[in-house]
Amino acid sequence: MSEHDLSKIFSNIVLDQHVAARTPWSGLVRKGQVIRIIDLKSQQAVDALFYNAHAYHERYSAQDTLLNQGSAYIGKGTGLYSNEGNVLMTVVDDTCGRHDTLAGACSCESNTVRFGHETRYMHSCRENFLLEVEKYGMSKRDIVNNVNFFMNVPVLQNGELVIDDGLSDPGGYVDLRAEMDTLVVISNCPQVNNPCNGFVPTPIRVVIGDPVSI
Repeated sequence: MSEHDLSKIFSNIVLDQHVAARTPWSGLVRKGQVIRIIDLKSQQAVDALFYNAHAYHERYSAQDTLLNQGSAYIGKGTGLYSNEGNVLMTVVDDTCGRHDTLAGACSCESNTVRFGHETRYMHSCRENFLLEVEKYGMSKRDIVNNVNFFMNVPVLQNGELVIDDGLSDPGGYVDLRAEMDTLVVISNCPQVNNPCNGFVPTPIRVVIGDPVSI
């Protein structure tokens, strides 16, 4: 994506950063700013947590988000609700079509159950989250249900969740506008045992800035 393309979205860019495959990232998105998460290579799941930047006890609630929108998936127009009933961020643009918030984050324990004991020591999103939230004085108790951007999780008629091939194309993106100052914590998913990353984790790009006024 060129700077010319970004200039159509942002009047001022405050951060433009590549996040390496398998690694965590976090940053502040101030009220009114937009964060664009770009799937550079396609089929890369991006796990994300959201916190009120001034009171970390207020954080993303998958339950409140799904209840308020009446849909199992997140997409353009979705408000990401907190556990206190406030909207942290709103999805204002999206090229993927739908994103998951039911399947949760991979962990050493879930890797063991799903893929065998030999996978227990593989790096996971939960470890990434823990490394990142510790920078802000939080612990594993503060890691809640997350959003899985670009992750394709069909819900079968019997209620079973299936992790399938990702839907995003190279350069696909999702834009979120902060409705309050929001701490965003990302795990660029390291999972290699299911197709959420096309079995090959790849880098992503994160851009934060002031949106162009319409």
